[in-house]
Amino acid sequence: MVVFGRNLLLLFLAIGAVEWLTMARIMRGQVQALRQQEFVEAAISLGLSPLTIVRKHLVPNALGPIIVYTTLTIPSVMLLEAFLSFLGLGIQPPKTSWGLLISYGAETMEEYPWLLIYPGLALTITLFALNFLGDGLRDALDVRRSAD
Repeated sequence: MVVFGRNLLLLFLAIGAVEWLTMARIMRGQVQALRQQEFVEAAISLGLSPLTIVRKHLVPNALGPIIVYTTLTIPSVMLLEAFLSFLGLGIQPPKTSWGLLISYGAETMEEYPWLLIYPGLALTITLFALNFLGDGLRDALDVRRSAD
């Protein structure tokens, strides 16, 4: 932010540059675990090309955990952006975010407490809802749990 200025696109690129590392590790772990499965060994013994194995076997089986991790990552990214905006390092006026609204509410909370309460509640409810969505998707897409 100091070098490139306060640009919205650069903020999202910086957050994405930090968050993709964990996603890449999760995806690599999923693919490594799936490579040990019998259906992959059967596909290799049938003479399928590596591209076909990846496209028809590895990607569909790894997609569930990746979707679940993505839905659980979105709230943390939203909270990170709100925190940076609260500190004045994120989105700048005239654009707005929940972090800016909460920052403004914190400045005026003695006279107008609802300016702090309502954005804080909206952010909290949204983060909880997205976490519950991620938990529900994890339960729905878990292959091992649905087989039990």
